[in-house]
Amino acid sequence: MEQTSGSQILGATTLESSRLERLAARIETTGDGASLEVRTPVTDEAIGSVPSCTADDAAAAVERARSAQAAWERAPIDERAAILERFGDLVLKRREELLDIVQLETGKARHHAVEEVLDVPLTCSYYAANGSSILADADRSGAVPLASDATVTYDPVGVVGVISPWNYPLTLAMTDAIPALLAGNAVVCKPDERTPFIALALADLLAEAGLPDGLFQIVTGEGATVGPALIDEVDYVAFTGGTETGRTVAEQAGRSLIGCSLELGGKNPMVVLDDADPETAARGAVKGAFTNAGQLCLAPERIYVDERRYDEFLDAFVGATRRLELGLEFDYGPDVGSLIDGNHLEAVQEFVDDAVENGASLLSGGRARPDVGPFCYEPTILTDVDPDLRVACEETFGPVVTVHPVSGADEAIERANDTEYGLNASVWTTDHERGRKVAREIDYGTVCVNDPYTVGWAATDAPMGGFGDSGLGRRHGPEGLRRYVDARTVATSRIGPLDAPPGVSPRWFARFMFGLTKIQRRLVRWLP
Repeated sequence: MEQTSGSQILGATTLESSRLERLAARIETTGDGASLEVRTPVTDEAIGSVPSCTADDAAAAVERARSAQAAWERAPIDERAAILERFGDLVLKRREELLDIVQLETGKARHHAVEEVLDVPLTCSYYAANGSSILADADRSGAVPLASDATVTYDPVGVVGVISPWNYPLTLAMTDAIPALLAGNAVVCKPDERTPFIALALADLLAEAGLPDGLFQIVTGEGATVGPALIDEVDYVAFTGGTETGRTVAEQAGRSLIGCSLELGGKNPMVVLDDADPETAARGAVKGAFTNAGQLCLAPERIYVDERRYDEFLDAFVGATRRLELGLEFDYGPDVGSLIDGNHLEAVQEFVDDAVENGASLLSGGRARPDVGPFCYEPTILTDVDPDLRVACEETFGPVVTVHPVSGADEAIERANDTEYGLNASVWTTDHERGRKVAREIDYGTVCVNDPYTVGWAATDAPMGGFGDSGLGRRHGPEGLRRYVDARTVATSRIGPLDAPPGVSPRWFARFMFGLTKIQRRLVRWLP
């Protein structure tokens, strides 16, 4: 498609090019460097540009953040919480503009963008309400009862680097940033180069909510340049992206001896048991597999169905999938939007072509739809898939799912666990207790019963993260806040040094301590 200024597509939104220019102007650079063109997958047109930051720009952003962080750390946590609550209110108030920017940058359907906008105020409220208790000083048992005590305190790590992806650019920038800010840290965010404007819009709202200058910095540019430079300077890094890049991030963080949390890839299973309702499970499969055109790290890509429900489920699933509407309207019409760009479209098509050429049956989809949009691809269902094929083993990250009959729950569990990944899974049944029991056998960081992913992700009080090649650390819950603090133990002795007092022989002191240890062990076992 011939490149244009993008004015026509902007006219379909609440946005103007001047608004995007003002957002880009938020980025501070150390010189007159190059710019980076931002294109929309809706029409493959340029919609604006942002600075292509350098390693020096990243270092300068961290320095500014570090300067601002010292005062922020001293501010009462209730004051920090109030600012984040105001920010959550502003996200809801300005939701139409945020939805437009998300759609413009990602090409996703509007009701899928809604999930992103809703997540932010809920995360703000959770941490604003619970952060004070999660980070409160905690009394712990001392070394010697009555004679000593211990208290644990929590200090912010300093400056947190958040490296966020293109597929959920609003949620995955702020879900990591909100608890970091509440804990008293500053944040430097590096959004994906394809989706910088939504991060900049959020920075605008944080400033409007009263966040002091310098505490939330944005650096834009190529990931290979800015990402490593950022990791070299910060005190903690929160990364969301592919597994191989995640290994590189972890290695660099390890060399710097800083902490990191990584949400990486997945090859997620969906298990449909013999007592599941086929229609309900099919609705869940449609939502899970085709939300954001399958560009969701939590999406099921492998569905294992008990053979006694296989035909009913497949009929319902294929029928519902074929009824989905593809489209790129800035309104609540189409069911499925676009892939992010031409390279990703080509990769998804290669997965499907390879499967079909090697004997897989194509029941729905399987082709690009340039008549709808330059990077649109039909929701695709494959059966009769050899388990060694790429589409069965590797993350497709598109609207493609394979369906397999299994003999029962044991086989489904075995096949669900036959992967190096372990991010998100789901179990479908009319017996909730049975569902929870099966879920305990599936080796994934989150397992949802009778929902593909939302019920787990939206449980902000519960940790979210992966096993194996799906990552390290957790977001959400107390765990998602405590990753951003260092624990300090302050221990006090009321009797001076815990050693033999003057005039007491070491032998007698040793006997006393061994006797005291026996008593302490009994108390630990008996007391609640």
